Amino acid sequence: MTHDRPYPTLSEATLIWARIGLFSFGGPAGQIALMHRILVEEERWLGERRFLHALNYCMLLPGPEAMQLAVYIGWLMHRTRGGIVAGVLFVLPGIVAIMVLSWVYALYGDVGPVEALFFGLKAAVLAIVVQAVIRIGTRALRNVAMLAIAAASFVAIFVFGVPFPLIILTAGAIGYLGVRAGLAAFRGGGGHGGLGRPEVDDAETLLGEETPEHTLVNRGWALRISSVLLVLWLAPVALIFALAGPAHVYSQIAGFFSVMAVVTFGGAYAVLAYVAQEAVQNFGWLAPGEMLDGLGMAETTPGPLIMVTQFVGFMGAFREAGGLPPLVAGTLGGLLTTWVTFAPCFLWIFLGAPFIERLRGNVTLTAAMTAITAAVVGVILNLAIWFGLHVVFDEVRTITGGGIDMEVPVLGSLDVAALALVTLAAITVFRFRLGPMTVLAVSAALGIAMGLGGLA
Repeated sequence: MTHDRPYPTLSEATLIWARIGLFSFGGPAGQIALMHRILVEEERWLGERRFLHALNYCMLLPGPEAMQLAVYIGWLMHRTRGGIVAGVLFVLPGIVAIMVLSWVYALYGDVGPVEALFFGLKAAVLAIVVQAVIRIGTRALRNVAMLAIAAASFVAIFVFGVPFPLIILTAGAIGYLGVRAGLAAFRGGGGHGGLGRPEVDDAETLLGEETPEHTLVNRGWALRISSVLLVLWLAPVALIFALAGPAHVYSQIAGFFSVMAVVTFGGAYAVLAYVAQEAVQNFGWLAPGEMLDGLGMAETTPGPLIMVTQFVGFMGAFREAGGLPPLVAGTLGGLLTTWVTFAPCFLWIFLGAPFIERLRGNVTLTAAMTAITAAVVGVILNLAIWFGLHVVFDEVRTITGGGIDMEVPVLGSLDVAALALVTLAAITVFRFRLGPMTVLAVSAALGIAMGLGGLA
């Protein structure tokens, strides 16, 4: 460990984590790059190799990898309290921002300028999701086997309505069996290769190359902290089910998003297809266009993109308020959603962190994750098409029968204004390569202008 400057106290580190939380825009790629710049390049808390080792572990977990990376590094620097501080501050600005926007949306969402604003955001979100398909696909689909898994996943979810968790489990099993069979296509993995150059050597950082004492394998600590977190996560869920019954909206929210927290491999874009399918089609908490509005909120606020789930929970409880004032019910629903979505993230890190050295170089695990990443590409493509249908067409119809369960557009309901705005958003993304925040701002402004001009 280097000694040319003092090791930061938890209070000093808290200021750094607050800064990261406030400026964590741009989705997981932007958030990871922000943490790398601040923690590795500026503060030099840790080096490239240790940062990548932590990131690779977080990529194996369900949930938002950037938030879990913050928890991991916080724990690495200041033990359990450091991990909790880092994780809470990473999501807190987004929680506040999405809650405020949810209130505005619930109260004024059908008011002309607000409606036009979200009309513009939808076009930008669609272009950004398509960009995500291409970006992730370019990295993940490196051979015929991965292409086949992606294609099969897309057909399974788009044409036959196969649940997202089943697709992920099947892909993981295929990867496991493929590497056990010695197939070369299932060896190697993805990752965030752009961070791979060891420009900041571990020996030149505060943590140095040595292994901190609190990171050594300690089964007792891992089991104790995991037990506490498991109770904190699931005890409120069990209490809600016991008091309200399984049919109550809070029970549905707690149960659904708790399951989602366990199966959300592949990042936010992948799980959004699963959330949209369940929240829109099965629970009826919100309409397809509203799901896009919520994603627009999450894209334009700090914090993990999966924070859109708070908006989903808010709207579901807002519309099924029972005896509570709708805004109060919605607020409780949004906070409940956030709790059961992010509490498990701390569990995964604190349970697995002491054992991560055992995961290094695990070929079988890497193969399973490589196949899952390929499947995620197909799932995200389904998300892009699903969004596109509901943005560009005013009406869609469902075709069922013979195992098929898919949506197709009513061609006569084409929204020309929406198509024009989507085209412009796509040009800004792919031709001019503008960043997500710029694209969102431009599309929002055009949406408002079109709304005031009577075109939207």
